[in-house]
Amino acid sequence: MAIDMNIQELLVISDSDLLVHQVQREWAAKNSKILPYLHHIRELRKRFTKVEFWHVPITQNEFADALATLSSMIQHPDKNFIDLVPVRIHNQPAYCAHVEDETDEKPWFHDIKEYLAKGEYPEHANYTQKRTLRRLSNHFFHNGGNLYRRTPDLGLLRCVDAKEASKLLGEIHVGPTTHI
Repeated sequence: MAIDMNIQELLVISDSDLLVHQVQREWAAKNSKILPYLHHIRELRKRFTKVEFWHVPITQNEFADALATLSSMIQHPDKNFIDLVPVRIHNQPAYCAHVEDETDEKPWFHDIKEYLAKGEYPEHANYTQKRTLRRLSNHFFHNGGNLYRRTPDLGLLRCVDAKEASKLLGEIHVGPTTHI
């Protein structure tokens, strides 16, 4: 994702002190299963102008534990060293919390998206509304014109307006519409 977003400087936070020292070549890797990963990390590192690796104890960073769990599910191209982890892949993720029509022609997430994109509050927002918007925006991610909601398991759910939600739900339950 960082490469796709053309990120130049990257901070990598890990709960594994061993891994951080091995990636920085301060300690040797004795386990042959980790060598393809280290090689791959070193190759990826060349795509950035600056990469830093920090160790954070797991007691201080619950996200590191979730990321470690996710990374254990990724298969390295060289399957000779990696034990396979069965993963079910769905062609089309679906999630819908609630769909309702917009009364003011703006989607429910308009203010959050504008705040993340421009750092500005709605024109007539009071102190409580501004505080709520700041708090809510911590759970969202704005990229490429789309707004995503972060989930507790570090997934991203794309926010859609009522019209697009109805279209997507129709495609999921009926199938894609064909245009002649």
